[in-house]
Amino acid sequence: MDRVSAFEEPLKKLLGGPTAKVMAEHLDLHTVGDLLHHYPRRYEERGRLTALTDLPLDEHVTVVAQVADARVLTFNGGRGKRLEVTLTDGHGRLQLVFFGHGVHKPHKELLPGRRAMFAGKVSVFNRKMQLAHPTYQLLDAASADDAGATEAVDAFAGKLLPIYPACKQFDSWRIAKAVDAVLPSAREAVDPLPEALREGRGFTSLPEALLKIHRPATKADVAAARDRLKWDEAFVLQVALARRRYADTQLPAVARRPAPGGLLDAFDAKLPFTLTDGQQKVSREIFDDLATEHPMHRLLQGEVGSGKTMVALRAMLAVVDAGGQAAMLAPTEVLAQQHHRSITEMMGELAEGGMLGGSDQGTKVVLLTGSMGTAARRQALLDLVTGEAGIVIGTHALIEDKVKFHDLGLVVVDEQHRFGVEQRDALRSKAHSQGEKRSPHLLVMTATPIPRTVAMTVFGDLETSVLDQLPAGRSPIASHVVPAKDKPHFLSRAWERVREEVENGHQAYVVCPRIGDDEDDPAKKKGKKAAEEDGDKRPPLAVLEIAEQLSQGPLNGLRVEVLHGRMQPDDKDDVMRRFAAGDVDVLVATTVIEVGVNVPNATAMVIMDADRFGVSQLHQLRGRVGRGSAPGLCLLVTEAHEASPARARLSAVAATLDGFELSRIDLEQRREGDVLGQAQSGVRSSLRVLNVIDDEEVIAAARQEAVAVVAADPGLEHLPELRTALDALLDKEREEYLDKG
Repeated sequence: MDRVSAFEEPLKKLLGGPTAKVMAEHLDLHTVGDLLHHYPRRYEERGRLTALTDLPLDEHVTVVAQVADARVLTFNGGRGKRLEVTLTDGHGRLQLVFFGHGVHKPHKELLPGRRAMFAGKVSVFNRKMQLAHPTYQLLDAASADDAGATEAVDAFAGKLLPIYPACKQFDSWRIAKAVDAVLPSAREAVDPLPEALREGRGFTSLPEALLKIHRPATKADVAAARDRLKWDEAFVLQVALARRRYADTQLPAVARRPAPGGLLDAFDAKLPFTLTDGQQKVSREIFDDLATEHPMHRLLQGEVGSGKTMVALRAMLAVVDAGGQAAMLAPTEVLAQQHHRSITEMMGELAEGGMLGGSDQGTKVVLLTGSMGTAARRQALLDLVTGEAGIVIGTHALIEDKVKFHDLGLVVVDEQHRFGVEQRDALRSKAHSQGEKRSPHLLVMTATPIPRTVAMTVFGDLETSVLDQLPAGRSPIASHVVPAKDKPHFLSRAWERVREEVENGHQAYVVCPRIGDDEDDPAKKKGKKAAEEDGDKRPPLAVLEIAEQLSQGPLNGLRVEVLHGRMQPDDKDDVMRRFAAGDVDVLVATTVIEVGVNVPNATAMVIMDADRFGVSQLHQLRGRVGRGSAPGLCLLVTEAHEASPARARLSAVAATLDGFELSRIDLEQRREGDVLGQAQSGVRSSLRVLNVIDDEEVIAAARQEAVAVVAADPGLEHLPELRTALDALLDKEREEYLDKG
């Protein structure tokens, strides 16, 4: 079998159809290579027992422990049977429970003193941790007729016991067995590291690293394997990014220098406030980039409300001054309209170039979205192609073939992670005017704070600027967790607080994870499925249902309106306008309000089922309040159990307003996922042992090596193995995700 195809062999061939099907559906493992890169999460030593005292609630765990006692109880007048088994590790205890016909086999096998591996989901019953109907594998000397247990004992005798990331349908020890079947193929692994680099850093070979991580004899084996595999991940990813940066430096662009006494100076002169030091510094970095003849590729990250839009607008005005046009791309129509409104307000008569009452130095600022009427759209397209409009703000409708620019010089993308590589390239192609191939300068903005290592890893093809000062006049936001299940009176008090804010002349948001009222709602289906998997019967709360309950109940008499993604664009804009004008007291919405919505009079936000949102998403949502002079209040409503990871996450959000600190927490909690996180990308995760928090030195060193390798050999002509590894990493989906960030 040749070196590549050994890894591409479908699991079905080696493990059989049914096993391969379960592994594909539940663990996203399809080939021999996938399984060999599904590394153990941790290792148990045969002589030691697992700590039962700190098991995570609601997670699927594998523990090695000893049976302390087992007893069968009857209920329903003797008709029902329940087997309760208590496990011990010498410190803590854990209860197992089996029901009905499922009690016979474990009752015979799980005798006091027996040791076994147990796998199941941790839940709480009567204030005790328990596993209901766990699967198990006996580990001590078993009766001769129990071949499976004897085999397990032999396999693991005196060794480190690998515990794999598993699922309900496929236990850790079944994964271990499957790995045994494919492990011989590890010897066929293609080594992506250039030989000089591998020897210079004293790394073990890739085949050896794979054998050692799956079947280590010692802890030193595990450490050597992890060091090597971490490097592969960091290095291959950094080579991909270094190649992209190199390619970008080869592209031509038009240098754009603002004209003295032009539009930018006129705008600055009428600003009613002084820019923060941070805004001035970042603006200088951007203007330096715009003045060069290859395209700027800069990421501007700034906390919610740090004044990114002001910095972006000044960059756009500089480009218009230099004779070019600037386009701002927003992920939703609501946000595009909001940006258009706030930019025209900031510019005043400067946004009315060529119009009656407009300034001589001004330019036209046009909006272009998919839902515009034909006449307005035709006029906007005309203004773009003639160059009459210096600034255009729109959604992905800007990328359509029909949209032509006079001279596109700068593209500003808001909330980059919502845009794919094709969209970025499509916009780039619009700057190839007058028969010349030229790229517009690119400024990407995000309000999601990104730790340095993640910026180096995910946005590694962009230079980074950070705005970390808040402009004067922004108010602090108090955040609290509201445990609706444990303390229902806290929830009642939350609605009273909303009423108090409204009575004081302010407004409030209520955010729900789902729209509701429609079986086609994908979130509903997802919610139901997740609920079934979680053993949690309730789907996530929905906007339409909550709005109705609030109007008729605790917020009766207040003006309550809804906003969600399935509304007609005109209706959405109408609701947002009325909310901004103060004609709506409480807006019940989905996360469409997450970015860019700016209503300074809104001071309170209640997030329902807050545990269903990610840390950075909660932080983003919270940034919608406290935008004026009155203090903000954010209430995180949850039914999650006090000891659960979900509650810990919410407490972390409530405890700090520092987005960088929260993004670290977010990463730490998603340790077993990764930066190109499965939850966010929907593609197979490529980082398995590299940890973007702890491995900063590895990432920085790999970046340095990658830059040197690409500078010496941009096409990787002399490194075919590295090219193969890159192709595997950058399959179409992942390349797109790398660009989305």
